[in-house]
Amino acid sequence: MSKKKTVKHSIRFQLAVTFSLIGIAMIGLIWLANSLLLGKYYTYNKQKALKSIYLELSKSFKNGELESEESDISLRYLAGRHNVSLLIISSESDVPIKIYSNEPAEELTLELKSILEKRSLGFAKELIDQTDDYVLIKKSEPGSKSEYIEMIGFLSDTCFFLMRTPVESIRESTKIANRFLIYVGLICILGGMLAVYFISKRFSDPIRELTDISRKMAEMDFNARYSGNDGSEIGVLGRNMNKLSESLEESISKLKTANMELQQDNERRIMIDEMRKEFISNVSHEFKTPIALIQGYAEGLKDGIENEEDRDYYCDVIIDESSKMNDMVRKFLDLNRLEFGNQKLDMERFDIVSFARNIVNSFSILSTGNDVNVTIADAEEIYVWSDEYLAREVFENYLSNAFNHCKSDGEKRIDVSFDIDTDKVKVSVFNTGDPIPNESIEHLWEKFYKVDSARSREYGGSGIGLSIVKAAMDTLKQDYGVYNKENGVVFWFTLEKAESGAEVN
Repeated sequence: MSKKKTVKHSIRFQLAVTFSLIGIAMIGLIWLANSLLLGKYYTYNKQKALKSIYLELSKSFKNGELESEESDISLRYLAGRHNVSLLIISSESDVPIKIYSNEPAEELTLELKSILEKRSLGFAKELIDQTDDYVLIKKSEPGSKSEYIEMIGFLSDTCFFLMRTPVESIRESTKIANRFLIYVGLICILGGMLAVYFISKRFSDPIRELTDISRKMAEMDFNARYSGNDGSEIGVLGRNMNKLSESLEESISKLKTANMELQQDNERRIMIDEMRKEFISNVSHEFKTPIALIQGYAEGLKDGIENEEDRDYYCDVIIDESSKMNDMVRKFLDLNRLEFGNQKLDMERFDIVSFARNIVNSFSILSTGNDVNVTIADAEEIYVWSDEYLAREVFENYLSNAFNHCKSDGEKRIDVSFDIDTDKVKVSVFNTGDPIPNESIEHLWEKFYKVDSARSREYGGSGIGLSIVKAAMDTLKQDYGVYNKENGVVFWFTLEKAESGAEVN
């Protein structure tokens, strides 16, 4: 028996691991994108913010609304929203026109005046953009690691502005976002693994069931059936496997039946061949003696026997042996027909009592000549169903056997009796005489078996009468047998009982 192969990694485990790896990969990609691109993207947005504030500032200045409350509110909102410091000064005054900043106003004012006076961008690291109205640069503070994105420009010949936003906040935001992403990502992965592990049970259980069914089918066990009724592909697969299992079971059943029939046909062919060989061998053996006798006495007649009495004796022997051979051939043919299954049954309903009486009356010459008293049990009509020809073969062989072996110091007797059971009628033929040795009883039904070969030859027994009985009863599918009694032997057989009032179809 093959060992059951276990699954190394279940689908639930593989789903959880796959989900985890995908989650880790996604978090890694997001972290890498944040590290490489978030700063640039943030800087780009800051540049857009500075330009949008500049447009609002330029519009208000051109419309003469720079001093209005509405413009002040709008610029203050934009500066605060984008963390931008805004300074507007005039070359005609040391006091700033507008300032929106968390930084000291003096610091911004000095820086802007220094740039205007020296006409230098100072510690600018990178020129980002430049137009006729402004310059956009990235700048670092001397003596510190602080970096800014600054926009320096003018609104008129006497009005200048400075806007800047720190770059350090961008880097710090990126680090915080990455750390937050890692923490949240790990929690999500762990939670997702647990969720996938439990939710996948809904998908893995049907697959495990199908796996178990397929394993049993591989071991030729077709009793397992898929029990799910869902409409998914798994459910369709399960129902198809059920149909496949039923089809395979039916096909294998037919194949086994055909194989069994083929095996039986082969065995029957071998048996028939052996029976033919045995038949030829036995016939040759049985015919050897009578043919030799006929040949010997025929040669004696040819040599010319003058004594008429001897001549008559020779002729009688030849006639007697020829008669025995003729009887033997008939029995051989009957036995061969029965054993080869060529006997067609003709089931009839008849009275077994009158049937037995008629056969006994036909043996009256034997009973008179051998001084045997034959009695039939005094019974009313007993109807049976059987093939009358086969029943006659059996009863005549039993009766002939009883005459041949009937002997007694007192009265020689043959008794025919009937025993009625629920659905059977048992016919028994008893004859007085010597009991059959126990070691011979089981061989009596074998072809050419003789308990006493010398006596069998004396009365002309061929050793196939009881073989015909066996073949006939096997054909009728009825019981038969023999047993010893205190002063003789009983041979019996059964027939199917028929109701006395039944009609023959």
